[in-house]
Amino acid sequence: MYAYIKGTFVSARGENIIVENHGIGYKIYMPLLLQGRIGHIGDEVCVYTYHYVREDAVALFGFPAPEDQDMFELLLTVSGIGPKTAIAVVETLQPADLAMAVLSGDVKKICTVKGLGKKSAERIVLELKDKLKGFDQTGITASSEVTQVSSDAGRSELADCVSALVVLGYPASDANRAANLAYEEGLDAEQLIRKALRILAK
Repeated sequence: MYAYIKGTFVSARGENIIVENHGIGYKIYMPLLLQGRIGHIGDEVCVYTYHYVREDAVALFGFPAPEDQDMFELLLTVSGIGPKTAIAVVETLQPADLAMAVLSGDVKKICTVKGLGKKSAERIVLELKDKLKGFDQTGITASSEVTQVSSDAGRSELADCVSALVVLGYPASDANRAANLAYEEGLDAEQLIRKALRILAK
């Protein structure tokens, strides 16, 4: 219902913030670490939101960047993962960190999220990794818009970046384009993913 809300950052009370827009104050659930990324009280801010509606609960969840919002919505597709757990993952892990953890099966990395157990972390890895099934990585090539990939290591980093973006829910065509535009010799997969996410967020 609400993609984002632009307005004045009025107050923060625990894990809730108030953003005022045209005389209406929106109460948005946002953990403390995420609050620190949107600005200071009195600032004009843009908060990306997810309107959560269930029979017993209605709430707005807020995020400082669209890629955080996308990651939250993706996590909600995992069985057994609710909004409080999903936003705890967003608070703890950057999208690039989650994508690399899923690709490498790094359950321990995901278990660093407070309140998230090993079984839930394993389910996140299993269900999100399933998104890559049937994805043909042979179609990943260096675009003419960027320097041609000249090494096996570079091609591997590029493939890992595209795979990670697909894990995060981006269409393969968009993931391929962003990875190619982001590619630079010397960047590791995580750095490449972060740069590609910034391109996709534009």
